[in-house]
Amino acid sequence: MGLGLGSASAQAATYFADTPHPVSLPALMSMPMQGTDFKVGRVLARTSAYTKVAISYRSNGLKITGIMNVPKGKGPFPVIVLGHGYIDPDVYVTGQGFRREQDALARAGYVALHVDYRNHAGSDDDPRNAVRLRLGYTEDVINAARAVQNSNLPYLDTERIGYLGRSMGGGVGYNALVTAPGTFKAAVLYAPVSADAVDNFNKWQRSDASLRKEIFARYGPPETNPDWWAGISAINFFDRISDPILIVHGTADDSCPIGWTRRAMQELRRESVDAELIEINGGGHYLYGPWAQSFDRTLAFLDEHVRESGSTSS
Repeated sequence: MGLGLGSASAQAATYFADTPHPVSLPALMSMPMQGTDFKVGRVLARTSAYTKVAISYRSNGLKITGIMNVPKGKGPFPVIVLGHGYIDPDVYVTGQGFRREQDALARAGYVALHVDYRNHAGSDDDPRNAVRLRLGYTEDVINAARAVQNSNLPYLDTERIGYLGRSMGGGVGYNALVTAPGTFKAAVLYAPVSADAVDNFNKWQRSDASLRKEIFARYGPPETNPDWWAGISAINFFDRISDPILIVHGTADDSCPIGWTRRAMQELRRESVDAELIEINGGGHYLYGPWAQSFDRTLAFLDEHVRESGSTSS
């Protein structure tokens, strides 16, 4: 359950009143985001519609790897940064977790930029990431957009950049939207985790005795230190969001309950955020059956808010 700490605007005012805890969203908001050194590596695959290449960039100094599907043609093409869901970093391989979305986006004329995150595939290791409740992933997707903007690749449209995240990557999206408003023209979140960090901790991390002990030693449990836990929960900062959001969630999702998203939508509407929820009746976490139909809605949303938002082309 959430902490029930009141509206986002009231919470944000509280956290900005004093120096924020170094592990918190307010601290992330005040951190300079530096996405640099965007590099395109070897060609991984070619299709009739796009070319898949390896990429890397620097996220606040750390090397982050990934893959990029580039549509055939001259461009410049709008870019969608992809934030994947949880996959054990020990078994994760570059570009894993978003294959159908990568393909569909590129065929629709978008560059699909899939971020591996730190500690994944060929990315640099960040030993603090777990005890920072994975806030480093938020840095990595924001800095993916920054690195694109700082690149000199003529086929990348540096003005039209959107975000698509699923499950854990949906939570990363919530964090990015409150941390760096305006970075993305719009965001689509598929079956996101809760915007309240307590829900996620209780479901996936509280049962890990070693991690629970370390986190409680550093920050205290949610029951005794609710302010810290509120400070890493995006739901308390939704008043900062300036970008339109589309959320797609199945009602039968047994991994990320639909109730989490319904609560997030209540807060988004309270803060007058341009947000839409598509509930897929009977849909599970990966929406295997109704995915194609839901992605048609996703593409229509991205076309409206990213593709048609203006172009750097002449």
